[in-house]
Amino acid sequence: MSPPIVRIEHLSKQYSLGRRPPTRSLREAFAAAPKSIRLALEALLGKRQAEQKFWALKDVCFDIEKGEVLGIIGRNGAGKSTLLKILSRITEPTAGRVQIRGRVASLLEVGTGFHPELTGRENIYLNGAILGMSRSEIQRRFDQIVAFAETEKFLDTPVKFYSSGMYVRLAFAVAAHLEPEILIVDEVLAVGDVQFQKKCLGKIKDVAREEGRTVLFVSHNMGAVTSLCDRAVYLMDGQVELDGSAEAVIASYYAQLVDERGDLSQFRVPVSGYGSSVRFRRIELVSDGDGNLRFGEPLHYTLELEADTDLKNLRIGCSIFDSSDICVGGLFSGPFAIEAGQTLVLSLSVANPNLAPGTYRSGFSVGYGGPDSPRHDLDAIVGRPAFHVLPIATAAGQVANWSPGWGRIVFQDVQFSVGE
Repeated sequence: MSPPIVRIEHLSKQYSLGRRPPTRSLREAFAAAPKSIRLALEALLGKRQAEQKFWALKDVCFDIEKGEVLGIIGRNGAGKSTLLKILSRITEPTAGRVQIRGRVASLLEVGTGFHPELTGRENIYLNGAILGMSRSEIQRRFDQIVAFAETEKFLDTPVKFYSSGMYVRLAFAVAAHLEPEILIVDEVLAVGDVQFQKKCLGKIKDVAREEGRTVLFVSHNMGAVTSLCDRAVYLMDGQVELDGSAEAVIASYYAQLVDERGDLSQFRVPVSGYGSSVRFRRIELVSDGDGNLRFGEPLHYTLELEADTDLKNLRIGCSIFDSSDICVGGLFSGPFAIEAGQTLVLSLSVANPNLAPGTYRSGFSVGYGGPDSPRHDLDAIVGRPAFHVLPIATAAGQVANWSPGWGRIVFQDVQFSVGE
């Protein structure tokens, strides 16, 4: 069996918080001198706090096989970009080591890899030379790169005048066509338009499955990760939380995003009738997937209310908030009544919510009024239950979802029932 193309052994990276970078000119050195003297005196007198250390990566270990498309996922600050910078030889690890067998082409962020004063044409040859390719090898791929990037008219213009979208198109085309053994792609593709993103994802598939090259793909778009990758690594707080099949790792990632701990009092918000005689006792999302729903699956809620007095013509209001706390949809139930001392169980179902893959929070209120009359809430819970909608990736690589850019959600086929 051939050795892995990338082997990562006990890799760690530590940064110092608050540390001043070295000065780059005599002028900067003179400007920084008074502060440097003050800091030195504070350290001498013991008044300066100890320098804080931060581990961006801690004891990371895994292998990547030749021809594998590996997805790397995790929240912001999990260590994904630090890992890619070490693999791309942009920064050195504090401890551990990385063994790489082959040439690496990286597309990490807009601006890396190109010289701003050089033209698009010159940067293509420069990147090829950095990868160790001969001029004849670059020329053989040149027309394909230009055609893919769609930058023919600007080929002899310095790239500092390119838009971010043009820059990314050319950078990806160069990285994908110059035949590196290992291609590293970060979230930078999000800069491009939708059509070009689709084009890039198709090229990544070709690079891995038809040309046998290895791809490391970092993205917050779980639909793209599911479509491209058979395996994924979930990083959390600089460590490997899970390494396995892409579907299983993504499901675990979503499950940790959906935190159901704590009672409802932590999610209760003051409203006009706060502290009144009716309140929520329980709100649950009925799901077989531990808080995860597949795109197109219905939403089923079970609610419990308790009251101290008889109340009539109450309505339940329900809102769904996305990960940016933007309300993407809402609905009201029909009127109902509750008696003093009664615990009322209600069911609310949305057969076709049309929610795009992502993390959502629910908000519920009970009160008077609805969409056509003034609303007077008596109790409100915002933020629970939370859930995640999983994308559906077909065998052909098509990802079924509703894009947030297509507009606000209209909930359809809503059913509401009251029972004791």
